[in-house]
Amino acid sequence: MPGGRPASELTAWARIRDAAIECFAEQGFDAPFRVIAERAGVSPGLITHHFRSKAELREQCDTEVLRRYEALKTSSLGDPSAFLLANLAEPGPAAVLVVYMLRAVHAGGAPARRFLDHLVDKAREVMRAGVESGLLRPSRDEEARLRHLVHQTMGALVVQFLTLPDAAPHALVEAMAARQREQVLPTLELFTEGLLTSRRMLDDYLLYVGDPPTGRPQPQHESA
Repeated sequence: MPGGRPASELTAWARIRDAAIECFAEQGFDAPFRVIAERAGVSPGLITHHFRSKAELREQCDTEVLRRYEALKTSSLGDPSAFLLANLAEPGPAAVLVVYMLRAVHAGGAPARRFLDHLVDKAREVMRAGVESGLLRPSRDEEARLRHLVHQTMGALVVQFLTLPDAAPHALVEAMAARQREQVLPTLELFTEGLLTSRRMLDDYLLYVGDPPTGRPQPQHESA
């Protein structure tokens, strides 16, 4: 169980929620109540007693996954390099969270949009703390950068998720981590040193946004 707590210390409601998180990560959101009930050690009827529908159960699971994700991301701010190396060596308890989040995004529709919005909300405080600590450079548009990074990160992970064979969350995350080891250097280079050799394109864009040429449409520069 999460945090090493024995099932006996959790309420039936919490056991059902935690079992559903694991089953949804392993099987997707079509996992039947009977499978979740067996994992939680309860009857299927007790699930409908506590959660009126699978949609409500998933909503509670989404909330808990995002809470745990935020706690993990916040804990990395103290020593980001050690956190990176530790997670390269051992996926640890984040495996189920990672696969759950990827399934949530890949499922699409309104739930996926809400989940991404919540993911952005959870990352906002972490990004703010990173800027305040001096780990991250400030941005001219913090919200736009935040959304870009979240969507870019989740999109890259979904591509890996879809191109790997089906497996249990820990095995899947280990396979993804093996692939990502090859991406650490280019990612750190891009984030640390950048890609372009001069500021010309950025300066031209900022000039264009501030004073667009007559007769040409101004590019959309929104945070959303």
